[in-house]
Amino acid sequence: MTPAKVVLVGADGCKAGWIAVRSEPGPTLRNPDAAPSVDVFPSFAALLAAIPDDAIVAVDMPIGLPEFSQKGGRGPEALVRPLLGARQSSVFSIPSRAALYTDTSGFTTIKAWYAAHIRASEVAKATSNPPRGVSIQAFGIFSKIREIDTLLIVRPELRGRIFESHPEVAFCRLNDDQAMRLPKKIKGSVNPAGMAERKALLCRHGYDMDFLDRPPPGGAAADDFLDAAAMMLIAGRIASGDAKPFPDPPSADGFGIPVAIWA
Repeated sequence: MTPAKVVLVGADGCKAGWIAVRSEPGPTLRNPDAAPSVDVFPSFAALLAAIPDDAIVAVDMPIGLPEFSQKGGRGPEALVRPLLGARQSSVFSIPSRAALYTDTSGFTTIKAWYAAHIRASEVAKATSNPPRGVSIQAFGIFSKIREIDTLLIVRPELRGRIFESHPEVAFCRLNDDQAMRLPKKIKGSVNPAGMAERKALLCRHGYDMDFLDRPPPGGAAADDFLDAAAMMLIAGRIASGDAKPFPDPPSADGFGIPVAIWA
């Protein structure tokens, strides 16, 4: 059982920053029908400031960065891909910390953004074996990976509260270790059938369909909302001791930050 007073948070990056689905710590006399809430925050630090200091957070974002990238990723990626069947392409490898920090400035033009991507790819190739550049998809979330990485470096007490997960791994584990049959997106657009499959699974684990069917907050997409909802369930599994880390036990990066995908 999840401790009654622990607030659980599932988080995912979104266009406006971070979307977070938060549980209340259980029904109370004042609020007998305590239901999850959903909000968008401009930064991960703002999200943390809005929740209790002992809340458990599961987030769809890589945590723990390699100094040198091996084939297949840091380790967790290679362990979870075989679980996912046709969904395994959703798990991409993380380049080195040096590649992630190649250029930390804000980009005011598309040209500058593409130039920074090229620079990061060159550093990634020089710090990987076999040499591998950076995909556009991965580069697009570099700033969000750095947000969490920086917090965990300067605030090590957060390492026991913030855990990396992955939506498709989460859905698989919640579905009795069976990967989702349908893709969540097709050619970049939301697949209604895939979304319905995931909503039905989330409802089996306690969500109300009316909650899942509501429009996501401004700045977040419908699939971001569902992913954050799944992350909250993983936070509950972590809090209750039912979650499994990949690898088990977790490894650690050069700063001692745990490296594992939890589900």
